[in-house]
Amino acid sequence: MMSIAIASDHAGFEYKSAIKSHLEGKGIEVVDLGTNSVEPVDYPQFVRAAAQSVAQGRQTLGIILGGSGNEAIVANRLRGIRCAVVWNEQTARLAKEHGDCNMIGIGQRQMSKELAIAIVDVWLNATFKGGRHQRRIDQIDEF
Repeated sequence: MMSIAIASDHAGFEYKSAIKSHLEGKGIEVVDLGTNSVEPVDYPQFVRAAAQSVAQGRQTLGIILGGSGNEAIVANRLRGIRCAVVWNEQTARLAKEHGDCNMIGIGQRQMSKELAIAIVDVWLNATFKGGRHQRRIDQIDEF
């Protein structure tokens, strides 16, 4: 069964809640690693918790949210994590098809809630294409 880690800072809390509800409505297990309000917090602890959960195999995939999506820089510090900042359906699809990204970063202040949910669906339904893309992932993993 697919299990998704989800986390946000205060600037992504609203969309995190909506995406979590959307995924649970589809029967997907979602592990919410905070934050739990719009009260200002520092994002690294929440993003790191989600990335560690995916890197250690407790969850299959991860979604992190903030104001910009650039909070993904924290996730990408962990070995085995490929977290793409996505801002439309095409970047979400390519994140999976070309980068086999196991996490995505979404910026709540950059898009509508409806688009954020559509992005998640496209990413989840996309399939890694392998081939030349696998060669590139292997090169990333060398470091």
